[in-house]
Amino acid sequence: MSAKKGIDIEIDKLTNSIENVITGEVFETEFNEVSKKEIKKKDWLFDWHKELRESERKVYKMTTVENKDIIQGLISLRVREGFIFVDLVENAKFNRGKEKIYLGVGGNLFAFACKMSKDVGFGGFVGFEAKTALMFYYHRTLGAQKGLGQRMFIDEVASEKLINQYFKNK
Repeated sequence: MSAKKGIDIEIDKLTNSIENVITGEVFETEFNEVSKKEIKKKDWLFDWHKELRESERKVYKMTTVENKDIIQGLISLRVREGFIFVDLVENAKFNRGKEKIYLGVGGNLFAFACKMSKDVGFGGFVGFEAKTALMFYYHRTLGAQKGLGQRMFIDEVASEKLINQYFKNK
């Protein structure tokens, strides 16, 4: 990722799974690897087809358990030495801005990365590159710490909080 790029996702609310903005109803989520045919380029800001071609990376879709056909968000991860690195993360277009349908998507995507890190034996450590203007925001919302340059990381303590927030029943 170039220095001008970086993670730019809204962490609107840390919820239990995802929450309907209007009704407050909570929907349990699940994560599965996504295929190229499931991603329509016009529905996303980033080129996820390009991301799928990167051999080191795995792209996961987040859906609700009730409706596995509608992708709520996408995350691209790769295993590094001792941690999971988030290359790209994005809310579905209907979960962005003032007209969003669900709260908690961004936090849920990062909680998944933390859970994966813990599951593979990395203690929940997750790294990512943030846009400079959003570094304090990710510190405040995700508990992420500043590394070198625009690099940030989520340590064991912050990771455990996110995992417990989103995956306490799993």
